[in-house]
Amino acid sequence: MSGFWCVVPAAGRGRRFGGDVPKQYLRLNDKPLLLHTLERLAAHPRIAGLMLVVAADDASWVQGIVEVLGKPLLRATGGAERADSVLAGLRALPASVAAGDAVLVHDAARPCIDATDITRLIDTAASAGGGLLAAPLRDTLKRAGDDGRVVATEPREARWRALTPQIFPRAALEAALAAAAADGIAITDEAMAMERAGHAPLLVEGREDNIKVTTPADLALAEFLLKRPQLP
Repeated sequence: MSGFWCVVPAAGRGRRFGGDVPKQYLRLNDKPLLLHTLERLAAHPRIAGLMLVVAADDASWVQGIVEVLGKPLLRATGGAERADSVLAGLRALPASVAAGDAVLVHDAARPCIDATDITRLIDTAASAGGGLLAAPLRDTLKRAGDDGRVVATEPREARWRALTPQIFPRAALEAALAAAAADGIAITDEAMAMERAGHAPLLVEGREDNIKVTTPADLALAEFLLKRPQLP
């Protein structure tokens, strides 16, 4: 395979954000948030193609778009949960993506992904059985009780925040996600599925500004970040 395919799950409604429009279609500067994300990925020289996974009743995506920045864009129908959509996207990848080929998965709501992070992830994790961009916890971590009061201060050493992209062999990730679904396990990211299958994904430190748009405040921050040039 020449280059890497990236699955972008975008079938969610963004309930935590609120509003009638799914957050991936909100205007961010001059275009929908989702298009920013796709263009950031497609601009990377080692990304060969994109698999966009949308909801069955999605009426917002422009159906006629078949490429982004000259890279092929395919579309699949997602499921009720993020893990269902990622699995559907993996299964819909072209036959040219072999079982052992590494595939990236990236959140639709992370439009600020930097090219240097994608390169670092591919260079270090693709040959190591898979891994993920992540950021070490730097703030003091508190555990709350049911009354909203602090119960304890938790150690932050060896604690990381999982980011995306994440990268794993196509067949291994398919099998891990399918097994979790069969067992009724709620999977929140690809690394969790692989961990459950006995793998130890590699943590690759990524940039702190690779934010996920979850709230209106995040959208405003993303607008600011995207106006800056990508740093080397």
